[in-house]
Amino acid sequence: MKFNIATLPGDGIGPEIIEQAKKVVFAVAEKFKHQVLFTNGLVGAAAIDARGDPFPDETYRLCTDSDAILFGAIGDPRYDNDPKAKVRPEQGLLAMRKKLGLFANIRPVITFPSLVHKSPLKKELVDGADFIVVRELTGGIYFGEPRGRSENGNTAFDTCVYQRTEIERILRMGMEFAKKRTGRMTVVDKANVLETSRLWREVAQELEKEYPEVTVNYMFVDNAAMQIILNPRRFDVIVTENMFGDILTDEASVIAGSLGMLPSASIGQSTSVFEPIHGSYPQAAGKDIANPLGTILSAAMMFEYAFNLLQEASIIKTAVEASLREGFVTEDIATGIARKTSEVGDWIAKFIK
Repeated sequence: MKFNIATLPGDGIGPEIIEQAKKVVFAVAEKFKHQVLFTNGLVGAAAIDARGDPFPDETYRLCTDSDAILFGAIGDPRYDNDPKAKVRPEQGLLAMRKKLGLFANIRPVITFPSLVHKSPLKKELVDGADFIVVRELTGGIYFGEPRGRSENGNTAFDTCVYQRTEIERILRMGMEFAKKRTGRMTVVDKANVLETSRLWREVAQELEKEYPEVTVNYMFVDNAAMQIILNPRRFDVIVTENMFGDILTDEASVIAGSLGMLPSASIGQSTSVFEPIHGSYPQAAGKDIANPLGTILSAAMMFEYAFNLLQEASIIKTAVEASLREGFVTEDIATGIARKTSEVGDWIAKFIK
């Protein structure tokens, strides 16, 4: 098979971790006799510097013409503390999601036996945790209008908006995932306070009748944040809105022992995006120390979700688990010798070959 893959390295450590994912994809392609063509595109601060736009039209066209997208990270400290900046790197990420119709973000949260000791939580709490978060990605407060500031700058406002069709679409996806797993789904909302959450709960209760094989329970987001830490094994599939999902998945990353370990897939109406859940980590940029495993596992998700090649996805996961067992990892999770980002990528590609 032949695949055209767009690579959007972005900012900070993005170029380094994407390079490791490419090594692994090439190794898989060689082993299974596939052909892969990678084409780079600009996004984030790198795109602002070069084009004045965090998601330029040429990048959009590249994405729509590709079979899948491997994305690194967005963010630059030059913009973080400048409230007057009219264009920000993160706007590129939101534009990409909206223009490509990336309505669902799938984030698996799993533990690796050889890494459980790195979690700040007790082993007996996290060992065996295995759930996925299905996050709605193109609605809610991140995209709602109106938004802005008062003339004197002392009042700011954002609007959270959801349509029934957006909610139903993401809930159905969660139901389908639950059917293939253990049949349990948790809808996370704030229905005791927010009108949008009440609509979420209303739609979910209607859909329950269509999925009798799925047991649905409902949890307020503040309780969910606590339960993810107290008893992560109680969850199987979590479905939630945009901002809640953003926060909860970053919180859940501690279960795996490192933010650098977790992959994600953003499923679109045509092309889908695969990326690690962490940010651009500018302090580590260019130092060859960042953990590439989340990005490499995102490549595994690409083979599974975009190409339906389960054996190719499985061999990448096996290689990552082997690197963890051998302790051939970067400094964030190393207990012995810390390896460089590029060395970890080389090791995993060699293991696959």
